[in-house]
Amino acid sequence: MSNYHEPVEELSEEARNFSRALNSLKEEIEAVDWYHQRVVTSKDPDLAGIMAHNRDEEIEHACMTLEWLRRNMPGWDEELRNWLFKEGDIMGAHGHDHDDHDAHDDKPAGRQSDSLGIGKIKK
Repeated sequence: MSNYHEPVEELSEEARNFSRALNSLKEEIEAVDWYHQRVVTSKDPDLAGIMAHNRDEEIEHACMTLEWLRRNMPGWDEELRNWLFKEGDIMGAHGHDHDDHDAHDDKPAGRQSDSLGIGKIKK
């Protein structure tokens, strides 16, 4: 089964690499979850230690993939610098709504706003 949602022959090598990295990141995060569940439920301390070691290696793999995405895929560097390694309230510390902050180049040409032009809903 393919992970592609668009015809693969229409995707550039770069787009396929992004997909590879994103799918690998998902798989590593999933593995972290599985190993962590095993760590916290195991009654055998030796086995729990092995599973914790495996979990931590999966975290390392996820971080390596995330760093590759940061270096190579547009948007990651800016967002990671904006959100990671900050103190205090995660949402409040940034003082903006993400939707208002989006200034990426992924809007259709000529489109100036995300508004549908129907006004705001009032309570």
